[in-house]
Amino acid sequence: MTAVPQERAAQLDAIEQSGWGQPYRFLQPHNLAFWVYLLGVGGGLLTMLRYFGAGAPFYAQALTGGVVLFGLYLVPWLLLLRHHNRFTAQPAGLLATGFVWGGVAATFWIALPANTALQAIWAKVGGTSFAADWGAGLTAPINEEWGKALGLVLLIGLAPRLVRSAYDGFIIGAFIGLGFQVFEDVLYVYNGATQLFGVDQFGSSLRVFVVRGAAGIVSHALFSAIFCAGLMWLLGRTRGERNRLRGVLTMLMAMTFHFAWDDMSGISSGGVWAAVLPFAIAAVELIAVFYVLRHAARQERAWIRALLSPEAEAGTIDPALLDAVSGLRKDRRKYRKHLHHRTKANHLLEATNDLAREIATAQGTETPRVTHARSEILRLRNKRQS
Repeated sequence: MTAVPQERAAQLDAIEQSGWGQPYRFLQPHNLAFWVYLLGVGGGLLTMLRYFGAGAPFYAQALTGGVVLFGLYLVPWLLLLRHHNRFTAQPAGLLATGFVWGGVAATFWIALPANTALQAIWAKVGGTSFAADWGAGLTAPINEEWGKALGLVLLIGLAPRLVRSAYDGFIIGAFIGLGFQVFEDVLYVYNGATQLFGVDQFGSSLRVFVVRGAAGIVSHALFSAIFCAGLMWLLGRTRGERNRLRGVLTMLMAMTFHFAWDDMSGISSGGVWAAVLPFAIAAVELIAVFYVLRHAARQERAWIRALLSPEAEAGTIDPALLDAVSGLRKDRRKYRKHLHHRTKANHLLEATNDLAREIATAQGTETPRVTHARSEILRLRNKRQS
């Protein structure tokens, strides 16, 4: 029996550990997570229909405007998240499942009734002024973040081989948070129209879109990405990645950001701080999300490197390209400078990612699709050298 080369063994281990290439199947009647998911989404749909049902015909213009505007708002978000879902990429169906949980179950089944009940409690405990200044921040970071994170837990139950690393939690959490964000924004559009008794419905929806769209850059998608990455560190579902302290602190950081964003008026107490604080909090949040993203991606980058190392040994890809595909933005920028041609460098990076995906899908075996992906890299390299 011949020994398996070290690179080949590492490649197979990376495929096994990451779960990349495994199929995702939503319909699992024998899986309890499937029925809990249906319960949550079904309950959310019923709540949503009751909430919108009676007034929907009268406020149809506002609702239509909100759905269209925030539907368009989704496009750049999806492109951004598609760009980041590039290492051991998650299937579109799994991400869509998370998005629906965030938009329907977490928003209407969990957050809406919980927020209403807790806000009433805060008003009784501290008075209406206290509830107005602090109620949202004392309520939403708890029930909304855990409600969204429940979607990640259910996806672990539905796809345990696919949801493994902190980076998986980051990407899936971003999709769950994005679903929550978009559906909540449509809810705000509807509430705004009802407060104006249906006057200037499209203008009202446009104003909500501008305000909520700008705030959404550092809102639920960011909170959930951070929180769910922390949850995956806490759970430690892949070898060597468990870090309970980092996980708890990361989750608390997401909840703190959520608290600060919701209770900005209470924190600033008016004055000049009311104008400065949103930008200060947004800057800190963006720094934090990139920090979490970089640390969460470490395991994924190691998997990609291990998966492609045999191709580097065989000469299909060169060391600089391997560094770029498995590295950070600075490594990709360095590779583009190395080639002196941005377009060709991007084509090679994309083709190498395609090869990695085909190898993972084939579970490390040689298939026509793997051969084709490999030949495409060689064609691009020869074209570059000619």
